[in-house]
Parts: sequence; C-alpha cells; structure tokens
Amino acid sequence: MTRYFLINKPFDMLSQFTREVPEHRVLGDLHEFPADVYPVGRLDRDSEGLLILTNDKRLNEALLHPSRKHPRSYWVQVEGVPTEEALNELRKGVNIRIKGKLHHCAPAIPRLLTQAESQSIPDRDPPVRFRKSIPDTWMELQLTEGKNRQVRRMCAAVGFPVLRLRRVAIEVLRLSDIGEGAVREVTKDWLLPKIGL
Repeated sequence: MTRYFLINKPFDMLSQFTREVPEHRVLGDLHEFPADVYPVGRLDRDSEGLLILTNDKRLNEALLHPSRKHPRSYWVQVEGVPTEEALNELRKGVNIRIKGKLHHCAPAIPRLLTQAESQSIPDRDPPVRFRKSIPDTWMELQLTEGKNRQVRRMCAAVGFPVLRLRRVAIEVLRLSDIGEGAVREVTKDWLLPKIGL
C-alpha cells in the first residue's frame, strides 16, 4: 500500500533516517514512519519547510527528473535589501559553482515578501543572528531546478547571503497544507494533482 506524508522539516534536522553521529536529529524524530518510506528530494540540515515522504518509488523519478522542471518556491531571509539589479540577475539566471564546475542557473522568479507575509513566519529556534548595522529582507524565490544548495549559492552570487531558508511550495502544494503539526498523512488522490502528476 502506498503511503504519502507531508512534513514541515525543522532547522537542524537531516533529510534522512540514519544518524551519522548520535546527536543528529533525523526525520524519524518527528513521527513513527513506516520502514519503507523515504523523502522525495531533500532539504539541507540548515533549511526548513516542505518535504514529501513516500514509499511510492515512481514519485521520486516523476517529481525530481530534470526534464520535469517543476516549480518550487522558497522564502529566503537574506542579509541586506536586494536591489532591482540583483533581482534582475536572478530573473536572468546566475552562474554558480557546483562541485567545482560552473553552472548557469535557469531563470528564477524572485519577489520581495509583503510585511504581512514576513510577519507570518514563525521564529526559528535557535534564532537567526541579528546585526543592528545590517538590515535583513525576506523574499520568495521560485526555481525550476534543484542543484545542491542552489538557493543559497544564487543569493550569494548576487551579493545577498542567506540567513534563513524555508521551502514553502512544490507546484501548488503549499507548506500551509500541512496544518498545525509537523507531519500530515495524505492520500494519493489528494497529493498528485497538487504536484502536477
């Protein structure tokens, strides 16, 4: 029987079930998942937000293959206030290094968050470092590819280092669909249309 779970991955948790050292926090700390369930894609240990877990092996290929170019959206807190020039660079696609090789990113769709959106984001534990002399800004960045630490590298490439990163959407599936808890089990019929499958 196929099972599908949405999780809101906290900061400082690995997107896996195996602890590499005893103090690591892993997905199994959130919920008692079936033994054959695994994450589709991943979020870095220092990233938060929407992750799908399933035992449906076809979903991984269908969702993550580069030819799919499915949109995923991130809310990113950056150091400084992004300029229109920086946003235009992101719209055109920037060059980043992946494993020592130059990669030209596909065009992204950036937008600055409204004050109401920024205020709706829960505080992180531990909090992000705060510096009185440097403002920070929340923006949304929508990508259609998923290279290692791509959002962080793209923002750094245009001069605005990332302080905090939350994945808020995959296609039309939203982090808010999880509800109050960190884990929600959903049906195949509910999930697949939301992720364009």
